[in-house]
Amino acid sequence: MKIDLQVHSTYSDGYYSPSKLALLLHRYGIEVASLTDHNSIAGQKEFNKACSRYGIKTVPGIEIYTSYKQRTFNLLWYNYNPEAPEFLKMLESTHIRRRRFVKKITLRLRHLGLRFNLGEFIKKHPGYLPTNYLAEAIWEIPSNRSKIKKALNLDAVREDDIIRYCLYPKEGLRLHDARIGLTRILQMRQQIGGQLIICHPALNNKMHGNLVEHLMAAGVDGFELLSPHHSYNDTMRLLPLAERTGAIVSGGTDFHRPASAEGKLRYAWEWFTIRTENLSGVSRIINNKKKIK
Repeated sequence: MKIDLQVHSTYSDGYYSPSKLALLLHRYGIEVASLTDHNSIAGQKEFNKACSRYGIKTVPGIEIYTSYKQRTFNLLWYNYNPEAPEFLKMLESTHIRRRRFVKKITLRLRHLGLRFNLGEFIKKHPGYLPTNYLAEAIWEIPSNRSKIKKALNLDAVREDDIIRYCLYPKEGLRLHDARIGLTRILQMRQQIGGQLIICHPALNNKMHGNLVEHLMAAGVDGFELLSPHHSYNDTMRLLPLAERTGAIVSGGTDFHRPASAEGKLRYAWEWFTIRTENLSGVSRIINNKKKIK
């Protein structure tokens, strides 16, 4: 069975609406999918309704910025209770903190001589403020473009260039993610249920220092095994850990948008197919089964 347990929509940093995303999943034969927007579940109802038209089973999902013992990483949380007041309050607190961080960044933008209207940006993105859309909003202003090109000495400026120059400089004020401590997440999971999965653990050297093993020991249920961010060697390194710990292993394309807006459109699942047969324990997510101890 073809599945995709990590896709993103315009409710966070994706570029397709939940409805358009559902249509795309249908075209590529996906039978089970999960919308995992960052720190937001605002698109879940639209996604569920659209997927139901195509016979796609949906799994409630979210990707949360997390921290544990001075390490940062992202967790995928499946099958939570979306109506739990404490859960919604926790997410809203990250939105508020993120806005504070972005507000501080506007001071840096002003120092660089760049224009930016934070109020208008929040109106367009009422949830968790996404980094990519923030960079786009800065670049959309013509006067900012010329100043950024001059500062970077570049004729063609990429999104990554804007992000590094405006939001994540080597020195000075940097944009922060509003992270939630793992202990708090584990405590809430006891109340509202679900499965916690480490998001693409091999990306950005997250496997360094046995982080995956430590998170599993703390109470996380498993990790993404199949991901376009993982090399063949990464997958082979993770397999023995899954077998040794009995971890749930999942897979997702981490789809945000087509890889290129020019020429032939390429989607993650054109070269990356995820099947349940290759993922031990994934049925506990798809069918929302608790692990039997």
